[in-house]
Amino acid sequence: MRTRKREEVNYWMSYADLMSAMLMVFALLLTLVILDYKELLDKKEKEIQQVVSVKTEIIQALTEQFKESNMAIEIDQQTGAIRFPGSVLFSTNSAEISPQGKKFLNAFIPKYLDILLQDRFKNEISSIMIEGHTDKKGTYIYNMKLSQDRAFSVLNYIYSDEFPKFSKQALSKSYITANGRGFNQPLKDAKGKVDSDRSRRVEFLFRLKDDEAIKAIQELVDE
Repeated sequence: MRTRKREEVNYWMSYADLMSAMLMVFALLLTLVILDYKELLDKKEKEIQQVVSVKTEIIQALTEQFKESNMAIEIDQQTGAIRFPGSVLFSTNSAEISPQGKKFLNAFIPKYLDILLQDRFKNEISSIMIEGHTDKKGTYIYNMKLSQDRAFSVLNYIYSDEFPKFSKQALSKSYITANGRGFNQPLKDAKGKVDSDRSRRVEFLFRLKDDEAIKAIQELVDE
């Protein structure tokens, strides 16, 4: 009887030792996973900071370039988008660039592309977009077509024989696209109401190569 009890005690002690060992192994594996995950997050955080730093540099360079100009432009300090009223380039309901608009583009485009496509930034840039935007007057199709026609008119003029030659003209063809957004992205005033005057605009935007990946990583880090 005593022998049997002693065997049962030894059996349960061995089982407890086995479970303790398994828990230690599990804890070790969990620690390694956490350390690897932390190392991955630290790496991605550095990548995010690097991209943010590049974007900040570009925005600062654009702001410095145009701060003393008489151009009616607005620079978004978060995205780097440059906006100017549609009336600067076009008459109402027209996609034909006005003489005033051509003069504006002649001065704006070389300076803008000289900054984005300089050696410091050009390998970081994925694309440069010209976007046309309208207010909500008229139908969806009408405004979509008008915004697309205006964006393409700007693109077409930049590469026409009429446009003055500039240093980044050939290189920029690998980056620039033109898109119409219609009235889908209106701008709002300080009270949150749609500002129709500001919504009628043309925008120049840039996208960095890592923007989409960094956005996904940032959402993961913030969770």
